[in-house]
Amino acid sequence: MVPQPGLDRRFSVCDRVIFGGRPSDFDPNYKWGCSSDDENVGVESPTTVFFSPFSYGYGVPTSMEDRERCAGRSRYCLVASKQMVGIFLTVWVRSEIRDDVKNLKVSCVGRGLMGYLGNKGSISISMSLHQTTFCFICSHLTSGQKEGDELRRNSDVMEILRKTRFPQVNGQGNEKSPETILDHDRIIWLGDLNYRIALSYRSTKALVEMHNWKVLLEKDQLRIEQRCGRVFAGWNEGRIYFPPTYKYSTNSDRYAGDDLHPKEKRRTPAWCDRILWHGRGLHQLAYVRGESRFSDHRPVYSIFDAKVELNHNRFSRNTNYASSRVAVEELLPYSHGYAEYNFY
Repeated sequence: MVPQPGLDRRFSVCDRVIFGGRPSDFDPNYKWGCSSDDENVGVESPTTVFFSPFSYGYGVPTSMEDRERCAGRSRYCLVASKQMVGIFLTVWVRSEIRDDVKNLKVSCVGRGLMGYLGNKGSISISMSLHQTTFCFICSHLTSGQKEGDELRRNSDVMEILRKTRFPQVNGQGNEKSPETILDHDRIIWLGDLNYRIALSYRSTKALVEMHNWKVLLEKDQLRIEQRCGRVFAGWNEGRIYFPPTYKYSTNSDRYAGDDLHPKEKRRTPAWCDRILWHGRGLHQLAYVRGESRFSDHRPVYSIFDAKVELNHNRFSRNTNYASSRVAVEELLPYSHGYAEYNFY
């Protein structure tokens, strides 16, 4: 088959789904190449790390023969991973396209205490696939449900956009290498954005029980701030048809702080966990939440169809949707054991 000048690629992104303790697809003894919490507590803004798919201790076999053997067994391979205190971002790609992923860079911005500590902030991963650049941002913004706290979250977003930098690498020639988040062709921002619902606890609970998402979203701080042009101008978010993702009682399907459990910390239910995107060439196929109970949040996840440029020409290759999409259930920690992912 003659190579086409463009491709459709499908990307799956998850918010707050951390597969703890898993080895890499190459090395069963592999340990994540992430900095410890202690190393990141006083993180400067920004810090930048450069990666390539086969470098920096990612458990990659040294010989080409071993690489080819592993690639034949693996569906996905890890290309970048970074942790900053409680924020964690990892990018995996299908093994057959890993050699087409270039210019990997990671930039961290701390927005915690004094505007620098890494308990709040962002991790951004920049990469190119063929002639198209991608940026993935995972963030944990300022918490709080008092009036005016949403303005602090807006400030976090502005500072992340301002301070995140991906410096040029010497010797890249004329390859496109964005320096800022908004310089990229396709951008996906996910994480605990912490925007709340501007209603009382009881009013919110009543609307949740009625599944009245329309009225709740009218009071959603993120939607309000976007409509007013104060944050995420020009960014997109899919329709929300699922209950608020925060705050749940431990290991249960019950929102924390109801009348039967007065000792629990009460927080008005809210869609704290979000996935947004920016740029042409991204089409969202799914935007749903998972029901994992490992946190007081529920994870959200999404699947995107992404157009990728080859030789600066656009062409959308026809593919069978059912056979080419990644099943969203594969991405949830409660659905499968690790060995069933066929990473080996």
